[in-house]
Amino acid sequence: MKVYVITHKKFKMPDKIDNTIYQPLLVGSSIGNKGLPTYLKDNIGDTISYKNKSYCELTGIYWIWKNSKEDIVGIDHYRRFFVDEHKSILSKSQISADLKKYDIILPDKDPYAFNGKSAGQFFCYNHDPLVWAKTRDIINEKYPTYVKDFDWYSNQYEGYSYNMFISSKKMIDEYNEWLFNILFELEKSVDLSQYTSYNKRMFGFVSERLLNVWVHHNNLNVKTYPVQKTEKDKFVTKIKNQIFLAIVKHHVKKRENKNLL
Repeated sequence: MKVYVITHKKFKMPDKIDNTIYQPLLVGSSIGNKGLPTYLKDNIGDTISYKNKSYCELTGIYWIWKNSKEDIVGIDHYRRFFVDEHKSILSKSQISADLKKYDIILPDKDPYAFNGKSAGQFFCYNHDPLVWAKTRDIINEKYPTYVKDFDWYSNQYEGYSYNMFISSKKMIDEYNEWLFNILFELEKSVDLSQYTSYNKRMFGFVSERLLNVWVHHNNLNVKTYPVQKTEKDKFVTKIKNQIFLAIVKHHVKKRENKNLL
């Protein structure tokens, strides 16, 4: 068993973590990202490390697919970890017990936006509607039985995030074959040069959503855990700021209307 802790830089592992199963994996190694000598690197063996700027943690997930020999594999991040009800990082015994009852461990579902957007609307609002449409077209061509699951997910208001999971290597291999067949085809038709640095991470964003589609289609028995964040979430901060500004604007407009009376 290995839970690979994806990172693009040096970081401090949490205290009381089982170092026999939690292994840092440095992504983007071939484009200059640096870690500690004890970290595994995603540019050894069969690799897409050079795609890290647009594939994000997926270069690590691809490395696990092609190079890991473990029976059970998982993904945490240098700043996000699965934790139990006591806020403790999952132990080997917990994971083993869960996977005897469940197919996969995933994060608790997250809502997609404070203003009630569905998964599809949320992606199109924050990223690119054409990419969402192209992804559906590719699924329809390559895996037509998954289209109804893609459409189902597009209308959901919450979902599994962060590209985090723990499951058998066999199951994750099956998922990765499906996922990367879609992403590599999508990559052929997406011009990343038109995007901001944030949205150049496009294939990472798409894959977060596709995990939900795959889990739903395969009717997997899912065990969820909270995700403990060891750093501030910039996106959540952005959303909170947007809410605050909306409230301020509302009160300003209300006062201006009152003064006009």
